[in-house]
Amino acid sequence: MKKDPAAEKWFAGKPAEAILRRVREVVLGADPRMSEGTKYGTVMFHCSGDFASFVQHNKKTVSLMFNRGGIIPGKYPHMEGEGRQVRFMRFEDEREVDARKAELGKIVVAWCELMSAPRAKKKS
Repeated sequence: MKKDPAAEKWFAGKPAEAILRRVREVVLGADPRMSEGTKYGTVMFHCSGDFASFVQHNKKTVSLMFNRGGIIPGKYPHMEGEGRQVRFMRFEDEREVDARKAELGKIVVAWCELMSAPRAKKKS
């Protein structure tokens, strides 16, 4: 799991640092195609496109926003939101991250598969 130095620095001193880092471990560990960086003042995970980022990160809990969560195939009981785009998964503590590890890992793999699939060519 390759960690971005700027992202590593971003985590330091956050109120929910341990939870943030645990979510990061799960996301980056779920699929080798997933990577991270910093963008818009937060850590952004990406695989052939922006996948998810931490929002409201100065609280004692963690909110992970899936930027285009509405297009991720599958049903996930802890993914919140409706409509075409944004979804969220929230974590109160590290135990909750561990309890949702398999679900979050499936979301990561589904995103990487979706973004890595061959695109249909447009007719000229």
